[in-house]
This record gives sequence, C-alpha cells and structure tokens, in this order.
Amino acid sequence: MVFHKTLFDDDQVIDQPQNGKKAAMPLEKLKTLEDKITSAIEKVKTLKEEKAVTDRRIKELEQLLDQKNEEVEQLKGEKNSIKSQLESLLNEIETLELA
Repeated sequence: MVFHKTLFDDDQVIDQPQNGKKAAMPLEKLKTLEDKITSAIEKVKTLKEEKAVTDRRIKELEQLLDQKNEEVEQLKGEKNSIKSQLESLLNEIETLELA
C-alpha cells in the first residue's frame, strides 16, 4: 500500500522518487506559505502604522476645526456687536436730523 505524503504528515509511506522532486515539493509549498504569511504580516504592520498616522492627523484636523469654529463664533459675535453699534449711531443721526 502506498500513501502520498502531505504537507502535514511526517510518517506516511511514499514512493521514493527517482529525481527527488516529489520530496522537495512539500518543502517548497511550506516555504511559499511562509513567504505569504510573512508578506501578510508585513502588510498588517504597515497598515497599522498608516492607521496610527491617519488617526493622529484626524485628531489634529478635528482640533483645528474646533479652533476655527470658535473663531467663527467670535467673529459672529463681533459682527453682531458692530451691527448694534451702527444701528445705535444711525438712530442718533436720525434723531439729530429730526430735531
């Protein structure tokens, strides 16, 4: 009885190949798998680093946005104050013209 060796079976009986290619295939497959896993790990590391950079940038931009919103509110308040002062001055001018 002849069993074919798989990547995960170390104790199965196999036909001894004449040129040694069959015995090398599981090792090649394992190396290929190892390379793919290593590549995936590197991609995950890179993506995590990019995410951290992106998260920091988002936080910076949110702080800047909050600052600009505060400036806008301050400018709106100043605008309303100036508008009130102008209306008051115009009313005084009208009062002087009527007198």
